[in-house]
Amino acid sequence: MALTRRAQAWRDSGKLIEAGGHRIFVRERDGEGPPLLFLHGYPSSSIDWRRVLEHLPGHKAICFDFLGFGLSDKPRDHVYSLHAQADLAEEIANGAEVILVAHDMGTSVATELLARDLEGRLRMKLDAVLLLNGSMILERASLTISQKLLRGPLGPLVARVSNRWLFRAQFAQIFSPLHPLEREEADDQWSLLEHDRGHRIIDRLTYYLHERVRFAARWHGALRDWPGRLELAWAMRDPVATSAVLDAVLALRPDAPITRFADLGHYPQVEDPAAVAAVISSVTPRAPASV
Repeated sequence: MALTRRAQAWRDSGKLIEAGGHRIFVRERDGEGPPLLFLHGYPSSSIDWRRVLEHLPGHKAICFDFLGFGLSDKPRDHVYSLHAQADLAEEIANGAEVILVAHDMGTSVATELLARDLEGRLRMKLDAVLLLNGSMILERASLTISQKLLRGPLGPLVARVSNRWLFRAQFAQIFSPLHPLEREEADDQWSLLEHDRGHRIIDRLTYYLHERVRFAARWHGALRDWPGRLELAWAMRDPVATSAVLDAVLALRPDAPITRFADLGHYPQVEDPAAVAAVISSVTPRAPASV
């Protein structure tokens, strides 16, 4: 399947740059305030934030596809470590002061950046951090069947038989009943996953789940101890990063301001981009108001 019309438009709005020894897709927008640096999740890409940006006119923003995802390079024989993805975020930020907005897998990249900041070696300044649904406390999450299979010994086989119909069926399950997955959205997501045969390495891309266990103490500690402004926005109908995950995060950081989306599922920025944009605007008081 070729890129859909909307995926092509997203590609045309950005560019490929050299970062970390690979070609990485980056979409930048000029505007006011410190740039919003968006970190996407698994198995999607920076296009997740497309409609959120439409509700944040006038604000400077940076979106990019992690290595192995979307329009970025997808090397076959590669260990997709979140530490390397965090390196990419630092390189793309290029020393700027940013407002970090992260979802799903991106929240673990964010916690690695927080840990580096605590160590005094982060190469950018974090003005504020907003974390959306992510299984940061993995033992409290409810992984999908496909996630469990892909991270196990059958992962390579599951990747070899993946197709758009199976993807659509699995992806639809993590959307809320009131905001179901739209056919066009499913096609966009699949076309970007399949781009450069990325669907054949989706088992390798689940390496982050192993790292969430291996580096739990480091990343949980960063959530607890980072002294800056950290807020949460959580969709309560998420079947993966459930309220149990949220409770565990709040146990580490009980004073974190939180916005709860009562009727949204795992992809709140796709289901209700205006609501997510409104929360981002509240974290960025220097930015123009959302519409």
